[in-house]
Amino acid sequence: MSSPGAGGAVALPAELVDFVESGVSILVGTRDAQLHPEAVRAVGCTVGKDLRTLSIVLNAATSRRTIANLEAGSPMAVTFNRPIDHRSMQVKGPCLRLRTGTAADDEGARRYLAAFAEALYLVGVSRAAARRVRGVPCMVAELEVRELFEQTPGPVAGNRLEAR
Repeated sequence: MSSPGAGGAVALPAELVDFVESGVSILVGTRDAQLHPEAVRAVGCTVGKDLRTLSIVLNAATSRRTIANLEAGSPMAVTFNRPIDHRSMQVKGPCLRLRTGTAADDEGARRYLAAFAEALYLVGVSRAAARRVRGVPCMVAELEVRELFEQTPGPVAGNRLEAR
């Protein structure tokens, strides 16, 4: 299991790969040098082949403060939530690299946002409203997975998730 301050990357459990890459809600938390929090909606996620990194896709225009925080060394806390049943998990770790999105990242953001719009539609949000979220142009923050937490509402919310 991951532990606070362990210092090394942990692998995302294989059963969670499809979850984080699906149309779940993705919120990214960072902080500035004065420890003021910042949160922004991500527009996609891809799990690295080693399962120890996540490429978090951010809308460059709406994520300016988050990007500045990451450039200054802020750690990241990323929460994934499936709207239909509130299945949730959180991943924490440092940003290893921040880069401008490629055409492939932009296309991945479009696919993610279409899946996210459908997930919101299932809980009563109109497709038109859900499609107002924009993803491009994008930036990509590579997160090193250091800690995993269960966040689904219930008795185990906040517990650490088993990592490999």
